[in-house]
Amino acid sequence: MAKAPVLTPQAEDFPRWYQDLINKAELADNGPVRGTMVIRPYGYGLWERMQQEMDARIKESGAQNAYFPMFIPQAYLTKEAEHVEGFAPELAVVTHGGGKELEEPVVVRPTSETIINDYFSKWVQSYRDLPLLINQWANVVRWEMRPRVFLRTSEFLWQEGHTAHATYEDARDYAAHIHRNVYGDFMTNVLGIDVVLGRKTPKERFAGAINTLTLEGMMGDGKALQMGTSHELGQNFAKAFHTSYLSKEGKQELVWQTSWGVSTRMVGGLIMSHGDDNGLRVPPRLAHVQVVVMAIKGDEAVAKVRELGDRLKAAGLRVRVDDRVDIPFGRRAVDWELKGVPVRIEIGPRDLEAGTAMLARRIPGGKEPVQIEALTDLLPKVLEEDQAQLLRESRERRESRTTDVATLEEAAEAAVAGGWARIPWDVLGPEGEAKLGEQAVTVRCLIAEDGSVPESDDAPGTLAIVARSY
Repeated sequence: MAKAPVLTPQAEDFPRWYQDLINKAELADNGPVRGTMVIRPYGYGLWERMQQEMDARIKESGAQNAYFPMFIPQAYLTKEAEHVEGFAPELAVVTHGGGKELEEPVVVRPTSETIINDYFSKWVQSYRDLPLLINQWANVVRWEMRPRVFLRTSEFLWQEGHTAHATYEDARDYAAHIHRNVYGDFMTNVLGIDVVLGRKTPKERFAGAINTLTLEGMMGDGKALQMGTSHELGQNFAKAFHTSYLSKEGKQELVWQTSWGVSTRMVGGLIMSHGDDNGLRVPPRLAHVQVVVMAIKGDEAVAKVRELGDRLKAAGLRVRVDDRVDIPFGRRAVDWELKGVPVRIEIGPRDLEAGTAMLARRIPGGKEPVQIEALTDLLPKVLEEDQAQLLRESRERRESRTTDVATLEEAAEAAVAGGWARIPWDVLGPEGEAKLGEQAVTVRCLIAEDGSVPESDDAPGTLAIVARSY
């Protein structure tokens, strides 16, 4: 009788495979309140690496980290009409505290444009105070009716950047810089996901924004996932909160603003982009465990893996030593494979006699014996090869499953079949977008014919990317 697979095969039930992997790889658990999640240490390690890589890029862009309260006066949200309308269905509102009814209800932070603007209006007095570039790492609460761990939860972790500028052009360029050089660079070169950078349609824009830039990734089942967004807020919030400055000419002017964010949804994107029927596959540049050095059995093997682990760490690799010889080797190997560690180095008594180790590569698969003394020089090259392979596979999947179409019906058919469609925006338009929505198909973004971000919604030659999404 055939042994049951550890994970539900992707081709059989992709959502079940996703949930199986989260559980078996010990990434997260459902929280006690519906829609919440408990992120386990291995899963949180992935998020910490994402934080580290993103935080460095954000700071290189001139932003500084700060922190704002998670409780926001409800009245703040009503100051910008589109903003409150967009978030009203998702708000968690606190009406009692300390055993008493509050004089004014407070909202648990769904995003921080309103409270940050309240302080920007105090901090910005003169053109010399601009640009003001702030980022915060925090949690947010958006009450989710259809929760799914990492993808849609009522509470999740993220970073949110908020900036104020003297001119429209400066704000526009900064939002585009974050979109392309911070988010795009990170997702492509660290996550290994071939994201499409585009512009949201007016229907899909962030509530209160004049433009939303998005990064869309194709998951293993062909659906799209919005991986991050960067918004031009124009002067909408500045008007509502009177955020103004004295210009060089001595005139009182409203600031121009941006906001931008990515969240723990990227962990879900990582799983669904790179995972296979054997588990997760973690890009080496992201992995908090790039190499696990495993003792198969025997005291001498244990001593050797500890010594080798120290040597590889000294060479700059992120290494975990697995010397738990009281646990069957096969079980440990499967666990590390599920977790997607890029490389396993396996050493047993016979390997020690030959001066070799077994090199198991998670991303391309396969094993081969290598000289132990060669590992320090060999592994960085192997890891870079495997990083490149994941990006190549992501790009090939997107390109092979994206179809150019000429009609709304063809666009819907391509999306329902498990792929993306490209259709001229002037053919589809807002009316066609609304009809697609009736079939659970959405316009993910608008792109130019050359794949760049169009300057406006109605720029000549603009194409719409149409897909089913998470």
